[in-house]
Amino acid sequence: MKKIIAFAGSNSKQSINKQLVTYASSLVDNVEAKVLDLNDFDVPLFGVDLEAKIGFPENAKKLLEAIKNADGIIISLAEHNGAYSSVFKNLFDWMSREEGKLFFGKPMLLMATSTGGRGGQSVLAMAKDRFPRHNAQIVADFSLPLFETNFSDGKITDANLDRELKQQVELFKKSI
Repeated sequence: MKKIIAFAGSNSKQSINKQLVTYASSLVDNVEAKVLDLNDFDVPLFGVDLEAKIGFPENAKKLLEAIKNADGIIISLAEHNGAYSSVFKNLFDWMSREEGKLFFGKPMLLMATSTGGRGGQSVLAMAKDRFPRHNAQIVADFSLPLFETNFSDGKITDANLDRELKQQVELFKKSI
């Protein structure tokens, strides 16, 4: 059986991106889906001096291993000031120091949501540019605007947006 991992680029306990990634991963049938929580991968703030002093953190290695052992990845990025959240960027920095091609060519469904009308478009654009340089195979993407209006009870409530996500999930499923 194929295995996928899913996680939000957030450490918020109420993460709207974790809610979206959980829903999206539930739509991928006939796979073993595991939703990860970045709170389980705590690492110190990256710096080259700290790296020289302590080496590579175990929790960054664990997330890299989870990515390496998966057949596909679903990520929903939180957008903070138009960019990655600091917790995601910090893990990304640590992992890229250990393994530059940290996504190992795995098929990826890349998503974002926000409470605003742009639905995380800035962070999605940044990731679409950056992730392929780290060997991500982005096969589908999705943005959910106005989270509080369009998501309730663990699912997307707007029929058109839900249909769009399901189309993107189908593209992802075909690639794993």
